[in-house]
Amino acid sequence: MPNFPVMALRSVEITTPQLAGSVEFYSKVWGLDVVAEADGTVYLAATGSDFHVLELTPGEATSFRKISFRVRSGEDLQRLFARARQAGCEVISSPALSLAPSGGTSFVVREPQGCAMEFVHGDHTRPARVIADRPERLAHVNINSADIETLSNFYRETLGFRLSDRSKLMAFLCCNSDHHAVVLAEAPRNGLNHIAFLMPDLESVMRGSGRMVDHNFPIGWGVGRHGPGDNVFAYFVDPTGAVIEYTAEVLQIDDSYVAKGPSDWVWPPGRTDQWGIAPPKSDACKTAQLAVPFTAART
Repeated sequence: MPNFPVMALRSVEITTPQLAGSVEFYSKVWGLDVVAEADGTVYLAATGSDFHVLELTPGEATSFRKISFRVRSGEDLQRLFARARQAGCEVISSPALSLAPSGGTSFVVREPQGCAMEFVHGDHTRPARVIADRPERLAHVNINSADIETLSNFYRETLGFRLSDRSKLMAFLCCNSDHHAVVLAEAPRNGLNHIAFLMPDLESVMRGSGRMVDHNFPIGWGVGRHGPGDNVFAYFVDPTGAVIEYTAEVLQIDDSYVAKGPSDWVWPPGRTDQWGIAPPKSDACKTAQLAVPFTAART
């Protein structure tokens, strides 16, 4: 694969009106660990090497506050900042040493459709482990967009991502060998669609889903296997209304992979995944996928 300036999806931040309840859910049920707390924000880690994958910040309502990417070098960080400004992004913070517990040098901008994006280089890492039934890292973030083509062009031309596939309603974008790190979904309004957490394997997706059901969180869609990315999936709605996904077996690609178009991703009537066993997405899941806006402004 080419040397992408962005080398990986790192973490996300969401606001929650029930901070204690959200922390308890993600640490006791979903499978993350609390690793730090600073200025009211709680940082949670998966079992992989990222210092954290999720930040929970108190807010009046659930919203998507930012998506965070790890950058390959300090030079790339500076180049990305310059390109983001040229593309009309709002500058929230310029490149500087991060005050977050994860450290590193970072900057934050808001792209023109409203999503705040953090870019980090040199942040702290942790010893990686593989623990059955628990998330290893983030797999992808799915963003709702009222103008997919414009946002897709921004990711490709400004941030250096590559289009890996395009279905009728979604654009899949990669920044490393994972088939996608960001997915853009056609929607009537901009905001968060869902956050996907990578599990070690199919068995872990199944057992993690069973744990969720045991705690009275029904499966909103799945278990099934997607077309683009070939990954196994199970969708849920968290206690404050954000859609989250367990996934595994994400397709690995290289320069030889040829992006497919909408006509290549068509299922027979009544089918919602490759296997043909996933029931239709629940109404609660559909509603939640359109209900989490971007945070309007940082304080």
